[in-house]
Amino acid sequence: MNVIETTGLTKTYRRMNAVDDFTVTINDNTITGVIGRNGAGKTTLLKMLAGLIKETSGDVRVFHEHPFNSLYASANSILIDDQMLFPEALTLSELLAQGARFYPGWDEAFAQQLFDYFSFEPKQIHEHLSKGKKSTFNMIFGLATRCALTIFDEPTTGMDAAVRKDMYRVLLKDYLAHPRTILISSHHLEEVEHILENILLIDDGTLHLHKSVEELKEYAVRLTGPTALLGQWLYNKDVLHKKQHSSDMMEVVVKRDFPLEQAERMGFHVTPVAPSDVCIYLTAKSEGGIDDVFK
Repeated sequence: MNVIETTGLTKTYRRMNAVDDFTVTINDNTITGVIGRNGAGKTTLLKMLAGLIKETSGDVRVFHEHPFNSLYASANSILIDDQMLFPEALTLSELLAQGARFYPGWDEAFAQQLFDYFSFEPKQIHEHLSKGKKSTFNMIFGLATRCALTIFDEPTTGMDAAVRKDMYRVLLKDYLAHPRTILISSHHLEEVEHILENILLIDDGTLHLHKSVEELKEYAVRLTGPTALLGQWLYNKDVLHKKQHSSDMMEVVVKRDFPLEQAERMGFHVTPVAPSDVCIYLTAKSEGGIDDVFK
């Protein structure tokens, strides 16, 4: 079943398209990474999917309903981000106790186990927590809802490395035990790659690609070889990145749409390219790297 369907989805702010002509379909029971640089349009897209803001044009369907002002979509989805607000009159323990009133699948025992593991105090107030502890509590709350569509927008902001690792492990184990559709936005793909099945790469509000993680691992290769020979061989190849090591040695990243044996026969050194690097190269705004600034 398709949980999310968008067609030509567009959101405009002050004549600028934060999301532009976005068409995608996302199936149920999958974990999808929404990847892009800062300002790419990830948050705007996720807020439209969660029904928090209305699109300017195009169409968006969540559970086959328009999510904006849909009670059904609202009851079966949740957006977790660092802007979440909870009533200041309630303690953390009281907030967890209220979860079942709003979410039919709420698992209070699971929430309490995580609450204790991450050393929260029952009488603490959400607003008084540090940034990292807020993010941790928000993720606990989001996971415990067991919503059919659970959306995490940069969920680990402020967490230290050990907590981030634990939270992603919890997310994956809970997903395996209770499958649902999960979206996770990040501009650090390398942190979440191991738990993702699919990737949406967004650039300037547009959908750049939608592929499985396994497909993205095979998307490109890195070739290193003599500048003159490699430069000539690159004719008609889709070059994603190019770096000159010396006057006679060059490194390039190219889309893998040719047999690798061709490059190996030419004597080029062939190495794989991590999905996180592929996303960086595909959304680069200029050629070369930061070292070129100092030339």
